[in-house]
Amino acid sequence: MAQSEAVDRLKAEFQSYLAAQTERMLVGVGRKLGETTVKLTDIAEGNSPGFAKLALDGGRKIAEGKSPMRAAVELGAGRLKDKAVGAFKSLGGGGGRKRGAGNKPTVILEFVDIGVDLRTAYDQWTQYQEFSTFAKGVKSASRADDTTSDWQLKVFWSNRSWKAHTTEQLPDDRIQWTSEGAKGTTKGIVSFHPLADRLTRVLLIIEYYPKGLFEKTGNIWRAQGRRARLDLKNFARFVTLRGEATDAWRGEIRDGEVARTHEDALEQEQEQDQEEGREHELQEKSDDDTYEEEYEGADEEEGEPEDEEPEYEDEADEPDRRPAHAGAARR
Repeated sequence: MAQSEAVDRLKAEFQSYLAAQTERMLVGVGRKLGETTVKLTDIAEGNSPGFAKLALDGGRKIAEGKSPMRAAVELGAGRLKDKAVGAFKSLGGGGGRKRGAGNKPTVILEFVDIGVDLRTAYDQWTQYQEFSTFAKGVKSASRADDTTSDWQLKVFWSNRSWKAHTTEQLPDDRIQWTSEGAKGTTKGIVSFHPLADRLTRVLLIIEYYPKGLFEKTGNIWRAQGRRARLDLKNFARFVTLRGEATDAWRGEIRDGEVARTHEDALEQEQEQDQEEGREHELQEKSDDDTYEEEYEGADEEEGEPEDEEPEYEDEADEPDRRPAHAGAARR
């Protein structure tokens, strides 16, 4: 059976298969060796900057008296750090283009309807020192001058300082400001809109540019927007329960400068009130005079006329006014 033709043919086919596989393997090994040779040639010619830098750094560490093992460990740790930093930057997008995206602000838009008149809502908002009584996170606030105010905020266990500058303020209308701090900047505007005699809508719009770990982390979860919403509700509760403003600042600011002081505004409002009072008195007096004239004219028209005897041209036409018994006696 071992000498049969079929067995001989099988052996021949198997040998051909082994030869083909051996040739394929040798070709692959040759290609790898060729690529390795090219890389070694590039390194020898200085065409591999990464490897050359690694070798240079390793040579420096060995020259400093460090062992080859320690030099290798430090180089490996350095490369690992570089990769970690690169990965962290890639979370933000990496590159200059993505870093510029960090300048985009977070836009906060909130409003609340308050059960007080327009002036009460506006006057209470101008009392910055009262914000610490209802706004969570505001430790203190004070007015440095007519256009500048200082704020102390608390974020987690850290304190934040802000300096706000009012750029526009129109009484009973709107207040616009900018603020600067170590951990962020803001641009904002609050406007007041009368809905009824004792119902006012307060609209708040803020552009927020966060800086710092806590601020940027909170910005991811929109914590600032939720805080603004809650503070507006606390403001509505505070002023509604009081029913009146604690005080007011009625000055006017345009382009960051005081266009009318608080005292001038109060004096002008007082003059307007007096003028309106005089006009009201004159109008009331005019209405009373008109009413009296109309009343007297009505009395004259409705009065009873006096009895008058008619005139007769001829005595024969005049009726006989003598008593009846007088005529009978004469007859």
